[in-house]
Amino acid sequence: MFSGIERRLKLETYFEEGFPVQYLPKIMFVMVIGLLYIGNTHYAEKTVRRIDAAQSEVEDLRADYTTLKSDLMFASKQSEVARKVKVIGLRESLNPPTKVEVEEGEY
Repeated sequence: MFSGIERRLKLETYFEEGFPVQYLPKIMFVMVIGLLYIGNTHYAEKTVRRIDAAQSEVEDLRADYTTLKSDLMFASKQSEVARKVKVIGLRESLNPPTKVEVEEGEY
């Protein structure tokens, strides 16, 4: 199989005296740099996808927070609380609250 490839590419003309071993470290260095570049590209793309997913989730959570906050603000209004507790028999006091005063040595 490799002999067929060598014949088609005519590697004998390039390497008449054999494969130049002196270039092997440089070729290996370039290959390692290329692999690191490919790995870094994949890592960066994966990180970008994770960031996009996190931003989408943050937007959804922010919308949920705003909705829940407005619902809670509406449910905690005095008129809403009075309407809800009327069912169990509670009603609003018409008298204002009284202030309890305690003298300094009494308590």
